[in-house]
Amino acid sequence: MSFASVNEQMDLLRQGAVDLVSEEELAAKIERSIDADRPLVVKVGFDPSAPDIHLGHTVVMHKMKQFQDFGHEVVFVVGDFTGMIGDPSGKSKTRPQLTPEQIQDHARTYEEQAFRILERGRSRTEFNSTWLDELGSAGLIRLASRYTVARMMERDDFKKRFESQQPIALHEFLYPLAQAYDSVALKADVEMGGTDQLFNLLVGRDIMREYGLEPQVVLTMPLLVGTDGVEKMSKSLANYIAIEDTPAEMYGKILSLSDETMWTYWELCTTRTGSELDAMRAAIADGALHPKAAKQDLARTVVARYHDEAAAVAAEAEFEKVFAARQVPTEMPDVAIESAEPVWIVTVIVKSGFSSSNGEARRFVKQGAVSLDGERISDEKATVPSDDTPRVLKVGKRRFARIRVS
Repeated sequence: MSFASVNEQMDLLRQGAVDLVSEEELAAKIERSIDADRPLVVKVGFDPSAPDIHLGHTVVMHKMKQFQDFGHEVVFVVGDFTGMIGDPSGKSKTRPQLTPEQIQDHARTYEEQAFRILERGRSRTEFNSTWLDELGSAGLIRLASRYTVARMMERDDFKKRFESQQPIALHEFLYPLAQAYDSVALKADVEMGGTDQLFNLLVGRDIMREYGLEPQVVLTMPLLVGTDGVEKMSKSLANYIAIEDTPAEMYGKILSLSDETMWTYWELCTTRTGSELDAMRAAIADGALHPKAAKQDLARTVVARYHDEAAAVAAEAEFEKVFAARQVPTEMPDVAIESAEPVWIVTVIVKSGFSSSNGEARRFVKQGAVSLDGERISDEKATVPSDDTPRVLKVGKRRFARIRVS
């Protein structure tokens, strides 16, 4: 256990939190853990609806790391069972259910990526199918009997969907109950999540009481807005920055943020203090610091956090080369297309992985977003000769590939 006092732990753990239910309970749990030399069980669940961990997930994960640094045990709950239900949080319609195979593939990737932030020695990974499968249909019915439909309909997204006559599937009511039972099975002391998880986490407190357990403390962290500056970061909205992105991709996406959105990333994705950020804002207001320079500093900081300093410096140099000097990047994927005849440019775009359909590739051409060896392609009927000549294909601002048709 850490030798940090209750006050020292509380001072750091409450930083950045939106909801803490309740501070008094958390302080009491920490005090008991110090006296008994027993770490708190700190639970966070991740449903593997997509294989990439993005910066939005890391806001909570770095708070998990703070608990670890104080000697507490972090339980990384992979929702392979709840993932088959689909979390309805913040959704205006029923989420598609994943297959067991998809969930297992995504879970393995999540687990690998999580330990880029968390320490393996102070972490425990659990798949919630371990106890929820064993619960069985009879146990699930008993669990459902401990919560009312009226309480479930207090949930904001359910209420909105009901009032707008959008369908709510019965299985969606099972999600918060199953997540709550995770806390029962683990005897969780603390559960954390984003602010959109507050209802689910509070259900966990109620269900733990129903099973005769001391309720968990609930701690929520802010939701990180995506690169569009509007919606929360999400794989499905394609506005995310994955921690597995290459340094160049990560750097470029951060540089694309608006000046206003940049501050949210400084606050949630770095370790800069409030006073340091206040000083930076003042410098920009006084004209002593250009917003672009602050954004470049942010991009280097984030890239270094998930890669290293050398990668951050190289990513910045590459960005300046490609976008400021408008040169071709040093490294790009090679795409070989076998054909005895010229290949339609739309087919080339799809085979390069820059589009998932011919229709989308056509739109890129019509929008003037496609060039070949520096020349913009405006005719969607254009072709690439089958002469084994390497050509540089550019789609959008940041996607390049070396194309060879032969």
